[in-house]
Amino acid sequence: MFEIVIALIIGIIAGVAAGMFGIGGGVVIVPALIIIFSLPLHMATGTSLASLLLPVGIFACIKFYKSGFLNIKVAALIALGLLIGVYFGAEAVVAISPNILKTIYGFFLLFVSFYFIKPLELIKKNKSEKIVYEYKNTVSPLFPFFVGVLAGILSGMFGIGGGLVITPFLMYVLRFHPKNAIGTSLGALLLPVGLPGVIVYLNNGFIVLNIAVAIAVGIVFGAIIGAKITLSLKTKYVKIVYGVFLLLMALDFIVGGSIANKI
Repeated sequence: MFEIVIALIIGIIAGVAAGMFGIGGGVVIVPALIIIFSLPLHMATGTSLASLLLPVGIFACIKFYKSGFLNIKVAALIALGLLIGVYFGAEAVVAISPNILKTIYGFFLLFVSFYFIKPLELIKKNKSEKIVYEYKNTVSPLFPFFVGVLAGILSGMFGIGGGLVITPFLMYVLRFHPKNAIGTSLGALLLPVGLPGVIVYLNNGFIVLNIAVAIAVGIVFGAIIGAKITLSLKTKYVKIVYGVFLLLMALDFIVGGSIANKI
């Protein structure tokens, strides 16, 4: 019972983070499962991916859609790519040795930490560049499809939602307005696109179902809380703190530190 309560709390925190940062909760869930429950990386990843199957962002999607910030066509193309990519990502993980996977995951966390800390923005904080967001409908549908495949592969490998790839791509490549990018990314992740990957993990015994369900329930409530507090908090500083935490986790995995050695 105690572990279910802890898993529920992890889900709530992951949901709040998803609402505040516009990301999937996997970058919170996987490290938490490793540190608190001492789960092997394969099992933490599979359990995280399973917990993200529920359409926890449905209310946010409805709001974005009503506000005109959700491109259904692009979201559908990305979702199709996710559905394909997540299977290959999961298949790749179950075939990789734990030691190699730890190193790969460490470099992935290193990338994510830079996403949160944004060191270049800190260096250039006195320089302001106005970005012009102008999406053109003439863009080939292959672009969002292939970014969905890439996001799906990373999702299958690391148990994340894929928003860390999708949102920046929509903003800086397809020139979506940030709100449109977040809304469309949430729309692409609404369906259970991680199901093929979850099946692979489940068949290999890499999912703790009761923990996954508890986390999923927590995410639902956490996402609601996160949506309410996003506008009232300065998330910039929270992002930096969390980014530093992920940076330390990344270095631990890469050099084989105390946390990495637990698994």
